[in-house]
Amino acid sequence: MVERRVNVGWAEGLHARPASIFVRAATAAGVPVTIAKADGSPVNAASMLAVLGLGAQGGEEIVLATEADGAEAALDRLAKLVAEGLEELPETV
Repeated sequence: MVERRVNVGWAEGLHARPASIFVRAATAAGVPVTIAKADGSPVNAASMLAVLGLGAQGGEEIVLATEADGAEAALDRLAKLVAEGLEELPETV
């Protein structure tokens, strides 16, 4: 299991537009990824309803994880997206 812990960089948290950006990026990663609050249960990062259901607020720590081999780069890109509150998935880290 590979994981990245990161604080949510979007001021509004993972709600509406930021959640949509994140879910599209997680789907594009091409590997199964989960997302969880630091103290919570993981959910499918490619599911809009699951991500919205987390209720992750700006500045709150989340955990991105995957069991896929060679997925470190995908997690790094997703972590950068979340930490910096970017508008799209970064091509490079």
